[in-house]
Amino acid sequence: MANASMEEFEALLNESFEMDTPDEGSVVKGKVIAIEAGQAIIDVGYKMEGRVELKEFANPGEVPEIEVGDEVEVYLRAAENSRGEAVISREMARREEAWDRLEKAYADDQRVEGAIFGRVKGGFTVDLGGAVAFLPGSQVDVRPVRDAGPLMGLKQPFQILKMDRRRGNIVVSRRAILEESRAEQRAEVIGKLNEGDTVDGVVKNITEYGAFVDLGGVDGLLHVTDMAWRRVNHPSEILSIGETIKVQVIKINKETHRISLGMKQLEDDPWDLVGAKYPLGSVHTGRVTNITDYGAFVELEPGVEGLVHVSEMSWTKKNVHPGKIVSTSQEVEVMVLEIDPAKRRVSLGLKQTMRNPWEVFAETHPEGTQVEGEVKNITEFGLFIGLEGDIDGMVHLSDLSWDQRGEEAIQEYKKGDVVQAVVTETDVEKERISLSIKALGGDKFAEAVGGVKRGSIITVEVTAIEDGGIEVEYEGMKSFIRRSDLSRDRAEQRPERFQVGDKIDVRVTNVDSKTRRLGLSIKAREIAEEKEAVQQYGSSASGASLGDILGAALKGDDEK
Repeated sequence: MANASMEEFEALLNESFEMDTPDEGSVVKGKVIAIEAGQAIIDVGYKMEGRVELKEFANPGEVPEIEVGDEVEVYLRAAENSRGEAVISREMARREEAWDRLEKAYADDQRVEGAIFGRVKGGFTVDLGGAVAFLPGSQVDVRPVRDAGPLMGLKQPFQILKMDRRRGNIVVSRRAILEESRAEQRAEVIGKLNEGDTVDGVVKNITEYGAFVDLGGVDGLLHVTDMAWRRVNHPSEILSIGETIKVQVIKINKETHRISLGMKQLEDDPWDLVGAKYPLGSVHTGRVTNITDYGAFVELEPGVEGLVHVSEMSWTKKNVHPGKIVSTSQEVEVMVLEIDPAKRRVSLGLKQTMRNPWEVFAETHPEGTQVEGEVKNITEFGLFIGLEGDIDGMVHLSDLSWDQRGEEAIQEYKKGDVVQAVVTETDVEKERISLSIKALGGDKFAEAVGGVKRGSIITVEVTAIEDGGIEVEYEGMKSFIRRSDLSRDRAEQRPERFQVGDKIDVRVTNVDSKTRRLGLSIKAREIAEEKEAVQQYGSSASGASLGDILGAALKGDDEK
């Protein structure tokens, strides 16, 4: 019996030793028995005591809350040091405890509480109740944070993104929490909104394409084209950050939670009255708002803009950039050419408010009017002359000179020469003015041969004798009679029988206005005279000789 009792006592003693002697590297419970020199002396049982710095009992930035008699958990690093004390750590105990807790939270995808206490490269350090985690700069907030000062030391929830106990790495996010609560808030706000609602909002951000408006926990986009009926070049023209504005909900995308807003929808659409206010053909004053390669946009009133196409800008300036004709903000008079209410388009004309310069020229310069202008251009087919009204007239090669070929005559002109010419034709529709320089002194040939027709008998003066015939002159116009036309009688077809200054009667065989030449013949006159004599005094069948007939004809002439 005694032996049994001893065995039981030994078993109990061994059990008590096992219970009271904790393993090194484990977390044990202890009691604070004293606080001295900034340290807490803790009894961890089995007559083992250790010291822990007081700061290990405090959260970063906080005062330690520890008193004698408090029970605390510490980490037993070693059972005894050189001084015979246990080597213990509150911080390591907290870390072990924290890792257990955090791993569970990470597995359950739960939030954890912590406080940002330091700044490191690329982000911040966060105390998660004993374990230190890394908070990347991009995970601090939904928008970039310039000053993280107000967030330091503040207890707040975080989401664990990644953790590795072996390496001691934990990565957390504050942004994920904000986005989640923001999404809940958005869903709640969006649930109360309907398309067509008018709500108040605060302008949070302005970009080139619009403004983001806070509708009380959810942002909506107010696009620049929905701010006003008129053209808005940049949203900052009419909005400023922090301003409270009234907007209408245009569209809500329930899946993406995107909200489109409008301001102009709260005002009357000026296009409803455009047709009545701007009838076709009416002239109005507008302001140039934008200039492009193909024309200029002119604002007739806020919200109503029309396009002056480049082809409708000037009567005379063709293939010129619109920016050389008008400038932005310039006030101009325009005519309404076309209205398309469905496409919200107005076609305007600038040149239509001024008279067609070709019409004006045709009225003020009828055919035959003498004009003066500068040679603007020389081409292979003539000269272009600058005229009144900023328009050009053309002198064709054939209208340069009576005597020279056009190719020769054009050599006498150069750009910048001031010349005189006569208007020969104005085609308003084709915007073409024909001029003539050779017609300045009148048409000498036409004046000289005005009454002369083919078959006429005229008197000419011999001016030169040549082998092939004779040169003669009629009213200042030179002609040449060939040897074969000098007489009906071959023996008399000798040029030398004539002398310079002789006056002779000839018959006109041709009037060529193009070459400005008269075809003349003595032979043709003689044949015509014989024919006439035969008809008047007899015929070849009567038996009368030609000498008798001509004699009778000549006698008749003498009696007259």
